[in-house]
Amino acid sequence: MLVEIDDKSGFCYGVIRAIEKAEGELKESVSLYSLGDIVHNTVEVNRLKDLGLLTIEHTRLNTLKNTKLLIRAHGEPPSTYRLLKQSGIEIIDCTCPVVLKLQERIKKNDEQIKQQNGQLVIFGKRGHAEVNGLIGQVNGDAIVIENIEEMDSIDFTRPVSLFAQTTMGLAEFEILSSKIKQRMQEVQVHLDVVFQSHNTICGQVANRKPHLEEFARKHDVIVFVSGKQSSNGKVLYQACKAVNEHTYMVEDEGELQVAWFENCCSVGVCGATSTPKWLMEQVAVAIRKIA
Repeated sequence: MLVEIDDKSGFCYGVIRAIEKAEGELKESVSLYSLGDIVHNTVEVNRLKDLGLLTIEHTRLNTLKNTKLLIRAHGEPPSTYRLLKQSGIEIIDCTCPVVLKLQERIKKNDEQIKQQNGQLVIFGKRGHAEVNGLIGQVNGDAIVIENIEEMDSIDFTRPVSLFAQTTMGLAEFEILSSKIKQRMQEVQVHLDVVFQSHNTICGQVANRKPHLEEFARKHDVIVFVSGKQSSNGKVLYQACKAVNEHTYMVEDEGELQVAWFENCCSVGVCGATSTPKWLMEQVAVAIRKIA
């Protein structure tokens, strides 16, 4: 049985940068905290925990003093930076450059759209760390919608400026953008109200979907390796599942099932932008043993 690992799967640049910074700091520091899981992958988080990286949630920030804390690639709102500085905490800022640029764009655009009595709309997962960081740039004055069904929270008689969380699906964003524009045209009729649509989905995420669809068609079975909490993982897993019904998601090799590979000639192993390459290789080795 052929087992192939997708050569384009694995950590995106932002995650690679954050983990390399964490590993470098851990070689020199007695302790290093991460505000939330450094990546949405339990196996990788546990590996770094063994090296000394301690994950802490926002509710425990007031217990830290005069130590080092890593801000992960998802970014944080300005309020977090203010709190950390007040506590004398040294910040290791690993915010992804793509996310950082998006934060700046949202803040600048919000100032312009509010002058027109407009609304800032973010297509993203409510409560997601990146989204929390984005709405924090505008003091929470933004509308977050996760799907088309939530469109009614928008006032279609007022200007709208639409952005997207960097890891959302491109096709879904384009459909949402089209639907909002259509609704605004239907409601306004004689009004000329501005609608701005900003495609801020990360290119590394958007470009992986068509590649993975092609990869999934090549094999009898697809094993998609991803943390259950990965937003990007859910999007890419569904992309594979849509073209190959024999697609299964696992966090590690312990979740593999022998029955998946019966009468199978080829297996493709791939993963999310939050999935380490070494973990996909580990899963591939386990599949070969099953065969």
